Amino acid sequence: MSDAWAAGSELTAILITVPELAAYTDRWRSVSRSTARPQVPLTELIPPHVTVLVPWVAEPTDADIARLRSAVSSVEPFDLSFPTAGQFPNGTAWLRPEPFGTVRSLLQAVFAAFPECPPYGGEFPDPHPHLTISSSAQGGPDVVAEANAALAAAPAPTVKLSELGLWRENAEGVWRQFGAVPLG
Repeated sequence: MSDAWAAGSELTAILITVPELAAYTDRWRSVSRSTARPQVPLTELIPPHVTVLVPWVAEPTDADIARLRSAVSSVEPFDLSFPTAGQFPNGTAWLRPEPFGTVRSLLQAVFAAFPECPPYGGEFPDPHPHLTISSSAQGGPDVVAEANAALAAAPAPTVKLSELGLWRENAEGVWRQFGAVPLG
């Protein structure tokens, strides 16, 4: 994994943000670092989220937002939960969004609407929807076991997903929301 797509700054992204999970996930995210921005904990860069599409268009226009709105117009708001943890081969630990098939279909609809913006710069053409709790350097089986034990003891909050957030990274690598597109 090269993360070459993430080496730039001031990227844009379409995200499912779930700030309601911060109190639950910060125990892992506060001690984890992004491979692209290793000097800052994940909690200081971006809220808990499921990436829909990154990098997105550099300067989103009204036409781009209309294209996104059209792509998600048939997806009604739904309850989103994170009942299990897992990890990628590189060690990145994550929570699995449920209903997984619905989230995956949502991502696929956005990818189809923006074929000029391959997910993760084309590095992962068919990404697995997830909420990162620990990056590859700090993740691994111990974090996954701890997260699954925490989920079994007290489930993460369920949230109502009603919109996709539009986000931009600043020159320091910190992400800020600049808009949203409703589902349905």
